[in-house]
Amino acid sequence: MTGRADRTVRAGNQASSGELLELVRSGRATTRGALQQATGLSRATVGQRLDRLFRAGWLREGAGGPVDSPLGGRPSITLEFDDAHAVVLAADLDTRHGRAAVLTLTGEILAEKSGLLVVDEGPDAVLGELGRWFADLLVKAAKPADAVCGIGLAVPGPVDSDTGRVVQPPIMPGWDGYDIRGRLSRAFAEHAGTGTSAGAGAVSARSGVGVPVLVDNDANLMAYGEQRTGYPDCSAFALVKVSTGIGAGMVVGGTIYRGIDGGAGDIGHIRVGADALCRCGSYGCLAAVASGGAVARRLAESGVAAASGSDVRDLLTSGHPEAMALAREAGRQVGDVLATVVTLLNPGVLMIAGDLAGTPFLTGVRELLYQRALPRSTAHLDVVTSRLGERAGLIGAGALVVEYLYAPERVEERLAALGV
Repeated sequence: MTGRADRTVRAGNQASSGELLELVRSGRATTRGALQQATGLSRATVGQRLDRLFRAGWLREGAGGPVDSPLGGRPSITLEFDDAHAVVLAADLDTRHGRAAVLTLTGEILAEKSGLLVVDEGPDAVLGELGRWFADLLVKAAKPADAVCGIGLAVPGPVDSDTGRVVQPPIMPGWDGYDIRGRLSRAFAEHAGTGTSAGAGAVSARSGVGVPVLVDNDANLMAYGEQRTGYPDCSAFALVKVSTGIGAGMVVGGTIYRGIDGGAGDIGHIRVGADALCRCGSYGCLAAVASGGAVARRLAESGVAAASGSDVRDLLTSGHPEAMALAREAGRQVGDVLATVVTLLNPGVLMIAGDLAGTPFLTGVRELLYQRALPRSTAHLDVVTSRLGERAGLIGAGALVVEYLYAPERVEERLAALGV
């Protein structure tokens, strides 16, 4: 997958095996000669450092490239990142629904499962069930547990990325400050048969270290997945997820923008002047009047069977007139707020995703957005809907794990753990 922010590779004898791998993965240097030119390393040193990557199973030789010299000669052997040496587990939680998958290191889904997972039941039960899902999916994908190099999880709340813990989540009762990483690691170990004891975290025999668990906000990971796969050249990308709640994810310069402590993008709790009570305890939040949950509540009040954003999505799919009218109205309310977001961020792409992401809602967003935002802010703006759909969070979670594990500094740590 492309689209990550370019990292600076040190020239001379300081360039590491991890930095050589980064050059190959990014496509900036895919032959030994190109690596020498990019780093200033000698041929022998490049060979030694590549040998560590080959022994780890992370690199492979591809077909010969074109011959540049007019005198002919042997073509240069290309180098490729070997995405078959490990897999990633990823999961995306909504308030009442979960989705999990086994992915290759380049983002291909090998096995997938979705079903009822209610976050109100608490983290211990939900994460324990996810561990069971992961074990079943590995069997379905015909992959051993020790092939897993990392786990990514998307949750519908603000996350402190340093600790992996959610911080005062309005729609995740009982999850505030909970050790998600530790519980999910133990659940995977218990159900997949890894680790050395019932309380131990999962251990990958192929990495020599514990399997890392990375947790982030669902809108962040949806934005990351969509930007990486569909808009890799967009330097300022914003995604707004409108489901039970409302949240935004932003990818700036190829990197998720989270703010100081993971609170960036929480636009669902911007006050819009209404008197509706929000689940966060405040009145007048955007999510209280324009989310899928808010639309469902208004439909229920008029006698239509709707209890959640997914119910509204089903009604919109069937062309229910009242649901379509309310979705357009909700889009206008969100579009009014997004006019400020667009003026502040000046994105090249604004993507609408989630249960309400259809024509009525998108029409409403565009009506108010283009009316309220300055023309300068929207002159080069594309307002679009999701390309990856319900898989966006999975793809983003998988990409986050891969970028974490194969960052140059972490490659060196992992190679040392493997003894190569």
